[in-house]
Amino acid sequence: MTSPYSSNQTLQAIAAVTPPSGAPRPRLTFLGTGYLGATYAICFAELGYEVLGVDVDAAKIDKLNAGAVPIHEPGLDELLTKNLTAGRLRFTTDYAHAAAFGDVHFLCVGTPQRPDGLAADLGYVESAIISLAPYLGRKALIVGKSTVPVGTAEWVEQLVGKHAPVTSEVEVAWSPEFLQEGFAVEDVLRPNRVIFGVKSEWALGMLHSAHKGVFDLAATEDRDVPVVITDFPTAELAKVAANAFLATKISFINAMAEVCEASGADVTQLARAIGYDPRIGNKFLRAGVGFGGACLPKDIRAFQARAQELGVGEALRFLHEADLINQRRRQRVIQLAAELLDRRYGPNGPDLGGVAVTVLGATFKPNSDDVRDSPALSVVRKLSRAGAHVTVYDPEGMANAAREVPEVTYALSLVDAVRGAELVCVLTEWDEFRNADPTAIGELVSGRRVIDGRNCLDPVIWARAGWEYRGMGRPSSR
Repeated sequence: MTSPYSSNQTLQAIAAVTPPSGAPRPRLTFLGTGYLGATYAICFAELGYEVLGVDVDAAKIDKLNAGAVPIHEPGLDELLTKNLTAGRLRFTTDYAHAAAFGDVHFLCVGTPQRPDGLAADLGYVESAIISLAPYLGRKALIVGKSTVPVGTAEWVEQLVGKHAPVTSEVEVAWSPEFLQEGFAVEDVLRPNRVIFGVKSEWALGMLHSAHKGVFDLAATEDRDVPVVITDFPTAELAKVAANAFLATKISFINAMAEVCEASGADVTQLARAIGYDPRIGNKFLRAGVGFGGACLPKDIRAFQARAQELGVGEALRFLHEADLINQRRRQRVIQLAAELLDRRYGPNGPDLGGVAVTVLGATFKPNSDDVRDSPALSVVRKLSRAGAHVTVYDPEGMANAAREVPEVTYALSLVDAVRGAELVCVLTEWDEFRNADPTAIGELVSGRRVIDGRNCLDPVIWARAGWEYRGMGRPSSR
């Protein structure tokens, strides 16, 4: 654990802090109740804190107060109902109420990619601070959790200084999140590390108190939660650097898939071979249609943009290539479709006019309903533009997908989706698709051709059932 303080000072700071509200434990607000804020608010209430979620979207707030989670995240709906009933958790649109209630205000708003470039749009961050700060009539701590360009925390400090009452003594800290969709509840309750970017002993003490429930749970389970106490820039970089590394690792194995396709090698066996090396590890070495979601794509682009602003753009040039590799894997599915369907692939792509194609999967990963920057939906668009009649099925993401790509057909079940298909593309690795019976599906389709965009099927079993199989970076099977 790195710290700007000696261990004695740190212990004294933690022991001496009393919440400004006078409550036994800090009262917590979470500004923004999207995926990040709603998950943290619900889980910290589960840890025993008094929690208030805040959002400008009244419909979303009404839904949460009624016990309905607006996202699909395993286990979250039960925790929401439990903690609303217990009275520890409420949601509001009233920033004045939030300011009067909270000791620690966690900033959990979105930072999407700007429409005019690669950089992150900090408009929601600015709006949240400007909405809250004027009502902060006593000392409080604002803690950034949103993924932001390095330097944002200092800017937030300036915004607070400009808009908060002079007598309020509001401080700022940064503690980035590391949630994985589909595992977010576990990631909040049992994090693999916690980062505290602070400037004062008081801020450190408040952050520790706000996370004491996390540490107490770890103690009951005989676990350690590593804590890194650091400065603002390092805390901000911790999240974007982690995402950049993961994106690079995924893009690396997808680059190897391109080489395997050209040479006849099998990328799944290659990944296994290099994954045994402890310096490399086997996680995030699954080749496929690439990464997507609300974080990795926009975060690596914003990281590049910020590096350019800092005059060190050359240091992150490799992220541009990682992004290009990721996009190429989506187009590779279209190339494989043309091969399987014996359609010529011209300079403008193949003509798939009239072909019935079923796509299994719409979300960017399983156990989620998130379709933001989903590789599966990107392929759906490409297939549709090539003239194919596309039918999509996903266990959780079809409502969101239909809003994004309304021009294709959506089926209510796997059976309905594959009936009459000339080509099946598995593009999200849901267990329902992994475990599907290729013989039974084969009785429903009009052509036994499958593209395994996630390398999640057993090619031998599918080939024995009479399917012509294509994986990503794997030899063909028939």
